[in-house]
Amino acid sequence: MSGPTSLLVRHPNNPILSASDWPYPVHTVFNPGAVRLKDHTTLLLCRVEDFRGHSHLCAARSRNGIDGWQIDDTPTLSPMPGEYTEELWGIEDPRITWMPELGRYAVAYTAFSKAGPGVALALTEDFRTFERLGLVMQPDDKDAAMLPRRVDGHFALVHRPMHESGAHIWMSFSPDLRNWGGHKLVLLARKGAWWDANKVGLSPPLIETPRGWLMIYHGVRHTAAGSLYRLGLALLDLEQPTKCLLRGDPWMFGPEAQYEREGDVGYVVFPCGYVIEDDGDTVRLYYGASDTCIALATASLSAMLAWLDEHGRAPA
Repeated sequence: MSGPTSLLVRHPNNPILSASDWPYPVHTVFNPGAVRLKDHTTLLLCRVEDFRGHSHLCAARSRNGIDGWQIDDTPTLSPMPGEYTEELWGIEDPRITWMPELGRYAVAYTAFSKAGPGVALALTEDFRTFERLGLVMQPDDKDAAMLPRRVDGHFALVHRPMHESGAHIWMSFSPDLRNWGGHKLVLLARKGAWWDANKVGLSPPLIETPRGWLMIYHGVRHTAAGSLYRLGLALLDLEQPTKCLLRGDPWMFGPEAQYEREGDVGYVVFPCGYVIEDDGDTVRLYYGASDTCIALATASLSAMLAWLDEHGRAPA
């Protein structure tokens, strides 16, 4: 089998957004959720870290999804620790899913409390006003995104709890977005020398294809020099999304550019959002680089599926 080939092509203007672009003083901007609005504007809901080390979310909008960003003058979604104690130390890493049944976007984000990170949900029509649903997965849990439609009559959430068996990707189900259960393991962190041996987590929301739900996930390998974040691919069954059909053995994208290797947390590529272009095949992946700035890479859905056919196998 041939070695791994990068399926993602970095934009030549990377990084496309950094703290210097912000209309108010911030330390870093990274890990944005992404969505293409009805008027074809690309909206990034960016994680913004202030000079205390606490994060909030701020929207940036662009007609072409590359430059000319119009950034909200004030935080778009701020922590409310007085009402939601789970947001005491900030809110982080949003993933956005359009929910046709609700006619709104579901934003799953990490709420950081004294107990650790947990998963919270908010609903919005316009990214101006939000209905907070509060904490839906208790700490320690993160890397969450909704599926756009129900599975067997239930809403479905992908997330990554810290379990006694390790840091694996799970899926949970709810009749009403507030009460959750039916937790099922979806993707295990591997053991030993694998690139994704220590932790795995969902990167952007799942991508629906005729062959199944395409999952771009991050794997973390602990090294003597620190943690190393790379991206891999898996394919889940369309009707039974807790069933993994294929999982790539190699990683398919890792930190190589200087802005991915140097920053507050070096050697990290961490996508939380994507948009699909009008051709239905080109994916624009927006990712945080070294917990410091935002970068863009493009890929082909058909090429990623072909890569999985060559480099993947069904889990044992």
